[in-house]
Amino acid sequence: MSAFALRVTALSAALFAAPAQAQLSALPAEAAEQVRALGPVIDPPKTGAIFAPFQQKEPYEGVAVKRDIAYGPDERNKLDVFTPEKADGTPRPVIIFVHGGAYVAGNKRTGTSPFYDNIMLAAVKNGFVGVNMTYRLAPAHPYPAATEDLSKAVQWVLENIAANGGDPSRVFLWGQSAGGAHAGNYIAHTQFHGPKGIGIKGAILMSGIFDQVAYPSAPNVVAYFGEDRSKYEERSSLKGIVASKLPLLVIDAEIDPPPFIAQSKLLNDALCAAGRCPERITLKGHSHMSEVYSINTADREAIDAVTAFAKKH
Repeated sequence: MSAFALRVTALSAALFAAPAQAQLSALPAEAAEQVRALGPVIDPPKTGAIFAPFQQKEPYEGVAVKRDIAYGPDERNKLDVFTPEKADGTPRPVIIFVHGGAYVAGNKRTGTSPFYDNIMLAAVKNGFVGVNMTYRLAPAHPYPAATEDLSKAVQWVLENIAANGGDPSRVFLWGQSAGGAHAGNYIAHTQFHGPKGIGIKGAILMSGIFDQVAYPSAPNVVAYFGEDRSKYEERSSLKGIVASKLPLLVIDAEIDPPPFIAQSKLLNDALCAAGRCPERITLKGHSHMSEVYSINTADREAIDAVTAFAKKH
């Protein structure tokens, strides 16, 4: 998110700068110390430098990749499909990943970066077909452009994933940060669903934003959701997610900026009040970016939770 939106108080920074009790699972203590030292901020370059050495480099052994498949008319309506190089013929469940970027930035992959190929590689290793999508950005494309794009991507998957070894009856949506907001809005607002309904079996909402009224306003938020805050409640996903009955896994990070932790709690509490508490985990020792940049390393907590969730549904 923008520096304005994600500035935290000195008290919060001091809290998270305290000595870590929990280490990142199965990674060197140095990595955990570096994440902890960065604190509750969103810093992709510095966090990426910590985790890139642990990531695979192309070509990816045993994995076939189809890149930049068009799912819609815009130049950013593109997705990548990751499948096992040698499939056994059994259709696999599918993960669609929706990246973050504060509504105004981000991509499924930039250059030769290992991110977010890492999530797709972990998906294939754990029995899925991976679909990594990107979408239109604000300010050129304000609300609901990204959710409209997500709807198109889901429809593409339902129509085409069987030809890529995936099971269209077992599609799971995974959104992180702004991607979590877009995933939430897809779930919540039925006008974005296709002719056969929502089209997904469950969703992983990772450090997302679900109530725009309760979230601190910032230029990037206004760029996407508009200047008229009277519309923010209807453009939020909280009520619709609760009403949807869709199985959910809610994930946040111990060193997330406080507004993201508050949003996860808000969603959790609303679902529990409706009598259907979601599965929820907080990734100890992780930050907003390390929770995704660490996937496909020896730190398996997040991908194991996602895999176990999908097996149940």
